Amino acid sequence: MPARKSPRLWSVVAAAFLAVATATSATALHDGTGGQHTAPAGAAAPAATAGCGKAPGLNSGTHTLQINGKSRSYILRVPDNYDRNRSYRMVFGFHWLGGTADDVATGRTVENGTWAYYGLQRLANNSAIFIAPQGLNNGWANSGGEDLAFVDAMIRQIDGALCVDTTRRFSVGFSYGGAMTYALACSRATVFRAVAVQSGGQLSGCSGGSQPVAYLGIHGIRDSVLGVAGGRSLRDRFVRNNGCTAQNAPEPAQGSRAHRVTQYAGCSSGHPVVWAAFDEGHIAAPQDGAAGDSGSRTWVPGEIWNFFTRF
Repeated sequence: MPARKSPRLWSVVAAAFLAVATATSATALHDGTGGQHTAPAGAAAPAATAGCGKAPGLNSGTHTLQINGKSRSYILRVPDNYDRNRSYRMVFGFHWLGGTADDVATGRTVENGTWAYYGLQRLANNSAIFIAPQGLNNGWANSGGEDLAFVDAMIRQIDGALCVDTTRRFSVGFSYGGAMTYALACSRATVFRAVAVQSGGQLSGCSGGSQPVAYLGIHGIRDSVLGVAGGRSLRDRFVRNNGCTAQNAPEPAQGSRAHRVTQYAGCSSGHPVVWAAFDEGHIAAPQDGAAGDSGSRTWVPGEIWNFFTRF
């Protein structure tokens, strides 16, 4: 088993974050062996980008862009045996406050390899292009919309260089990265097919915020950094936008060390809302039956990947 970093990491991140941030439904109590899911929504036909059919113009590794006079970077992971004639999913993974693109790309803060790109890289099995952007000052303040402009520029560059399915762009992030993913849900709902917001808050803005997008919210009921009430509020915006039936989604009891997933009813076609609450604090890879992060035992990547692959 690869060496893990100290569990104190998340406590340090939490302390830093506190300083910065002065329907009937199908529900189930999970034990980490899998979730209950509805049938996949109807998927649109793949829409190819300019990079299709050409030799790849970008390789796996770090790439830079100039955005409003600032140098910005991201780590790209191109599938092994990349096929220029295949339209791939595109998945963005945004780091937390004090984290880095390398933390996301390697998964080293929880478990090297197993948790790369929030644990989704191994589940994708070379079916997706992954992007880990680097935030300014290791965060996502999105001042004047500069982080949104960064995302737009990355998409343009990658679309021109690689074969991407424009109907299957996704974003995931934890904590401040969840806030950035939420900002994309608000302002780029026609660009991203679905988002997964882990323990997020409204810290990167919500320009627009009135259009539907497939939304998965994941939050610890004992989160003392970005409280679960805030996570519920983020979720409820898209319950409304997506036309779902409002409800107080059931959540696990404190002390249960379990998680509970709710699929909202009545949502507009192709715009599901799912809420996954877990009995823990501000952590990114919770495990059922035990405390703390675990890259190999966490149920979170499976929930996210199952959600994204509905489309």
